[in-house]
Amino acid sequence: MEQLERRQTRHKRKKFRTGRLIFLAVIALLLGGAAYSVQQYLSGQKLASETKLPEQDFAADAKKGEIENFLILGVDSRGEEKSRTDTMMLLSWNRDTNEMKLVSFMRDIYADIPGYQSYKLNTAYYLGGVQLLKDTLTAMFDVPIHHYAVIDFKSFEAMIDILAPNGITMDVEKDMSAFIGVALKQGTQQLNGKELLGYARFRQDAEGDFGRVARQQKVMDALKDELFSIANAKNLPKFVGAAQGYVTTDLTAAEELKMALSVAAGGGIDIEKMTIPAEGTYTFNAYQHAGSVLEIDKAQNKALLHEFLQMK
Repeated sequence: MEQLERRQTRHKRKKFRTGRLIFLAVIALLLGGAAYSVQQYLSGQKLASETKLPEQDFAADAKKGEIENFLILGVDSRGEEKSRTDTMMLLSWNRDTNEMKLVSFMRDIYADIPGYQSYKLNTAYYLGGVQLLKDTLTAMFDVPIHHYAVIDFKSFEAMIDILAPNGITMDVEKDMSAFIGVALKQGTQQLNGKELLGYARFRQDAEGDFGRVARQQKVMDALKDELFSIANAKNLPKFVGAAQGYVTTDLTAAEELKMALSVAAGGGIDIEKMTIPAEGTYTFNAYQHAGSVLEIDKAQNKALLHEFLQMK
């Protein structure tokens, strides 16, 4: 009996030691992973510390319900104090359903810019930054804007290379080379940051700016897939750290993280897309002070945009 009790005691101690070792190993792995994540985050943050565009004045519209609208702008600053927006998008996120809708605004829209004569829409940012562009869009389309994010194209290149060091898979629909800084061949290939930016900005064909906007939306889809790819999980801490330096936004780091976690927790995401002006709602025109422009049917585009965003 005594021997049986001693054997049971030894077995319990051995079992306890094994369980304790497993527990300590798990803790060590978690701590090691956390330390790695922090180190990579700080590395990314340091990498981008001197390239961030200056923060801008921004008066957000009041939120109603579960919809949050983000004005996403891409600029080619080239070190200049003022620049025009090459990319203007509105990302609409329903926090309740996790649905996302993406609206691209053509830069050549002939727009009524508050306080100025009418110009191309991308001139609003040049004249008055994020706030004036927001005011222009709000006045034209009566759509609330709650947050903004601005990224310079050079920073975009760097962020892509951090997120996907082996490149992002993209189906290049034709040979592209003129004025984009890279030469791309038709076919499916892995594009690095510079190549992906060149692909998104190409417009030297019959489609012009309409083709470029379609490619920008295609790139956004690919980026969404890369962000939530398990293969890129190890790159995310550095990517998030770099985003703190590369992307200028009204959101705090805590708000950005909370949103990212909320989106990720919602599972697979499909992004519905729309372009303004819609097909059949514009004509081409030209003005001496503005050059070639798109004259749009404002009422029709406003109605179509509200329907797409399911605005009540």
